[in-house]
Amino acid sequence: MKDTVKYGFILGFICFLASSVLAVVYGIAEPKILAQKQKEHEAALSEVLPQSGGFQAYYENNAILYYAAYDPNKRLNGFVIKTYAKGYSGAIEAVVGLTLNLEIADIKIISQNETPGLGSRITEKPFLGQFKGKTVDGVPEIHAIAGATVSSSALLRSVREKISAVKDKLLLEVQNAR
Repeated sequence: MKDTVKYGFILGFICFLASSVLAVVYGIAEPKILAQKQKEHEAALSEVLPQSGGFQAYYENNAILYYAAYDPNKRLNGFVIKTYAKGYSGAIEAVVGLTLNLEIADIKIISQNETPGLGSRITEKPFLGQFKGKTVDGVPEIHAIAGATVSSSALLRSVREKISAVKDKLLLEVQNAR
């Protein structure tokens, strides 16, 4: 009985020590992880609107609604929206670059957990290229991927819904910029 209590204290001390080391390592690594995520996020914004020199986030209910993109001369030259969709295997997160006419300039999948070889094909250029030049009304003309209809349809729906939700605000922003 005495040994059991002794081993319990030893095990408890080892667990305390291990969790303390883990907390310290996490505290050191967290700022670096957040900085890397921010760099990746900024790179994704720049990738869908490469002619932009900077982005300004617009919020609604403490959440980012959209980003206004500005050229190097600080003139509005487009918008970026983030979309979230429930795919076949999990969440699909994308950024969509929009011109001032609200045509899709480009789209990039930031994260997805779809089935490799099937649902993950939503990240391929032949599929994503269909979005370029489309407006919210043209998005339904995009063809879903055979064998990945849930994933591609979810992405189509999320893009269409997000553009429709912010369309009036974006058009007002364009009008105010002129």
